[in-house]
Amino acid sequence: MSIKNLPGYNTAVLPYHFVKSLAAGTKYGFPGKKLRVIGVTGTNGKTTTCFMLWKMLNTAGHKTGLMTTVGWGVPGLTEKKLAARKIKTEIAPDQDGLIKQVEHMTTSDSFTLNQRIRAIADEGAEFLILETTSHALSQFRILGIPIEIAVMTNVTHEHLDYHKTFARYVAAKSKLFKKASYGIINRDDPSYQIFADATPHKKYTFYGIKNSASYHATDIKLSASGVEYTISGISEKPLAIKTQIPGEFNVYNSLACVAVGQKLGLTDQEIKDGIYALSEVEGRMNRLDLGQDFEVIVDFAHTPDAFEKVFTSVKAPSKNGRIISLFGGAGQRDKTTRAERGEIAGKYSDVCILTEDDPRDEDPAAIAEMFKAGCKKAGMKDDQILIELDRKKAIELAIKLAKKGDLVLVLGKGHEKTILRADGPHPFEDLKVTAAALKNLHK
Repeated sequence: MSIKNLPGYNTAVLPYHFVKSLAAGTKYGFPGKKLRVIGVTGTNGKTTTCFMLWKMLNTAGHKTGLMTTVGWGVPGLTEKKLAARKIKTEIAPDQDGLIKQVEHMTTSDSFTLNQRIRAIADEGAEFLILETTSHALSQFRILGIPIEIAVMTNVTHEHLDYHKTFARYVAAKSKLFKKASYGIINRDDPSYQIFADATPHKKYTFYGIKNSASYHATDIKLSASGVEYTISGISEKPLAIKTQIPGEFNVYNSLACVAVGQKLGLTDQEIKDGIYALSEVEGRMNRLDLGQDFEVIVDFAHTPDAFEKVFTSVKAPSKNGRIISLFGGAGQRDKTTRAERGEIAGKYSDVCILTEDDPRDEDPAAIAEMFKAGCKKAGMKDDQILIELDRKKAIELAIKLAKKGDLVLVLGKGHEKTILRADGPHPFEDLKVTAAALKNLHK
């Protein structure tokens, strides 16, 4: 058993995390203080909200850095500049100055975090959009980084393997708001009041769909190409928002961005244009169209809440089309939700393909059986539940099974560039493997 699994280990090492973060900030001159930092936390929606904020601010002419699960960087950052700062990356910056993440960590360790923030600050950025996890908040990784605005997307069960209880998980998330000058909170989330109470001097605003909020979406229209809605009462005339990314959850994500935009003084047009400018986020509701007569979506969903949101936001392209879903569960992570996720998938799917998803040193076959129990609880028959533990073969199987009018959902890994097995990381990208399987259909 790993020493990290010993009872009380996470609490015992907190002084170490504090000292490490203090040393990291000192080494790099506490670079977060040179930027206006917007921190985003929550269980789901963090990455898309961060990208939307980043796109909105840069489109409005404010040079803005980004640090998320998917990637980090700032416009103007180049491979040559990274080399000069002795920052090693496996993937070069793209045309927007973003470097895709290879490691499986949202908020990097404190030394890497401060080194990257220093690079963003030195590049002349005004803002930094920082995706912030409960682990990072618990382990003082953002020590010395002032938060101008904190955003909460939602909070559902995740990482209980680390936090042990949901209450402690929520408390960890709320630490971001204790540091913030202003809070933007999802009023429809059951934990909203905890975040409101954590915000100093009660300086916060709410957004939502179901409950009363300053930023309240009405006239919502959902389609395969995005969402549209209206917000009244925040400007002289109703503000019409449109996104290029589908799903009701992107109503919430974009509402948070509208609230941030107004707090920062952006015009209504800058807010509208900036939100619409984001066409996609890697591994988040990515549609793959290589000429096939069925639909394929790759998404990072790996929690019960994310599963529910994905399945309820999509449908097969034809009336008689089937939903074929493919997913697994990460090893050494919260086991209590595996059957629940299987049940959610079984409720909405016609076929479930169970496979590996970062099994680490846990038996992937045993993980699959936990998901299978959930699928069966939803009423699925044995012939509707297929187990193929090799993820590449599982994706190829899903594509081969698909017929005209079907929808294939490849869930769980999204943007990730590796799969973690017992012997370490192996190169693996759902988007590339799925695209290759689709190309092979035409051979």
